[in-house]
Amino acid sequence: MLDASSPQPLYRQIKQRIIVGIAGGAYPTASRLPSENELVRELGVSRMTVHRALRELTQEGVLIRVPGVGTFVGEPKQHSSFLEVRDIREEIRGRGNEHCAEVFELEAKPAPKEVAEAFGEKVRMEVYHSVILHFEDDMPLQLERRFVRPSFAPDYLDQDFVTITPYEYLTSCGPITEVEHIVEAEVPDKTTVRLLKLQAHEPVLNLHRRTWMGEEVVTVNELLHPGGRFSLASRYRYSNLPN
Repeated sequence: MLDASSPQPLYRQIKQRIIVGIAGGAYPTASRLPSENELVRELGVSRMTVHRALRELTQEGVLIRVPGVGTFVGEPKQHSSFLEVRDIREEIRGRGNEHCAEVFELEAKPAPKEVAEAFGEKVRMEVYHSVILHFEDDMPLQLERRFVRPSFAPDYLDQDFVTITPYEYLTSCGPITEVEHIVEAEVPDKTTVRLLKLQAHEPVLNLHRRTWMGEEVVTVNELLHPGGRFSLASRYRYSNLPN
């Protein structure tokens, strides 16, 4: 059932429920969804609420509605992302090197104002927060500062992030449906200089990442890398190039 006490409108909860069902395989491509009447009975909401959710998902290309027949799951859209979301341990091992990690913080705390805003919340909220330093062959490569919505990953604080990565645990919690990446070159603070073993005046590359499940932001992250020994790159093949 839906959460009537949630600040998220019921029609959005229905949209998220359907999106998660599609991503998880409950509704395969071209399969027929339950009718509006069936969803009304199953979810305990008005037909107007169900109708709005299905209408918006149809407008967004997620669903296809055939009058007199039903509502079907559309073909998945093809997207090219600036940077893939990948497990840093697998990246390092893919280069033939060893990965290890050191955990500095793993706690529940009130979200700073700017973090709450990044989650799309108008009021302060409690989040799970971790600070983890990742090494490649004993050389620090990434300082990860991560904020996690507790309802998405309720057991986050119980994980041993020396033996598994946050990526491994979070991808087991549910399907990520959207990712935002912003990369900035920044002057590091003293703690970052010490942990990443930066040279004098060496900048850091800060990859700001937000991830969504449905319409809800579930993680807000800062991934800091030494500017002098790390680069971000991406390559794509286009099928229709201009003449």
